[in-house]
Amino acid sequence: MQKEYVFDAADAAEKCIQWIRDWFDENGKGCNAILGISGGKDSSVAAALCAKALGPDHVIGVLMPQGEQPDIDYSRDLVEFLGIRNYTVNVGAAIADIIEATEVAIKESKSEPFEISVPAKTNLPPRVRMSVLYLVGASNNGRVINTCNLSEDWVGYATRYGDGAGDVGPISNFTVEEVIAIGRYLGLPEKFVIKPPSDGLCGKTDEDNLGFTYQELDDYIRRGIEPAHKERIDHLHEINQFKLRYMPTFQYFE
Repeated sequence: MQKEYVFDAADAAEKCIQWIRDWFDENGKGCNAILGISGGKDSSVAAALCAKALGPDHVIGVLMPQGEQPDIDYSRDLVEFLGIRNYTVNVGAAIADIIEATEVAIKESKSEPFEISVPAKTNLPPRVRMSVLYLVGASNNGRVINTCNLSEDWVGYATRYGDGAGDVGPISNFTVEEVIAIGRYLGLPEKFVIKPPSDGLCGKTDEDNLGFTYQELDDYIRRGIEPAHKERIDHLHEINQFKLRYMPTFQYFE
């Protein structure tokens, strides 16, 4: 049964802006917001919200291409539009060096050899990028902003301790369509809110990799519309819950 659904982008944005201010007051008054900037809707909207909440002088964008990145101009245009401090750190060489060093270690080890899996290689760049964000943050009195949205988190479309990490997540409870609506309310140029979402790793869009559209997923989450790919969505939601929780720890003492 379809649910009643009304989203007020203006109300959501203004309340989120105040929430960001309050969070920084409690968890790092005067600190800077540190974000990875891809030029897509999530990092663009998160950066715009932080700039509104803290002022552009307290937001630092980090552009992290992996070698040559055809759409890096989106990122450059976004930081220029917002007027935020920014740095470009090309992570391509670091990622290649890590893989090469690991392959050498495998060959030289007396232990049983193994091949670095495709998922391992796919998830390495987001983890390297997150390390860069924390390096920049630790050097600039910063707090790292998680830019994942609810739709991505619902099906686990984030790398644990990579783009799924951060100190605070201002857009984590907004779906893709809600993030887009907030971006439009904030006055972001349309190219930043409609850029096809891509993982930036394998040349495919998020929806190509997932096997269903974000609109289908958002309709399921917010409107209760049963999607054609319900079985796959439910499966991904179930098996990826661990990504949203801190690691379990054994409690010996009560």
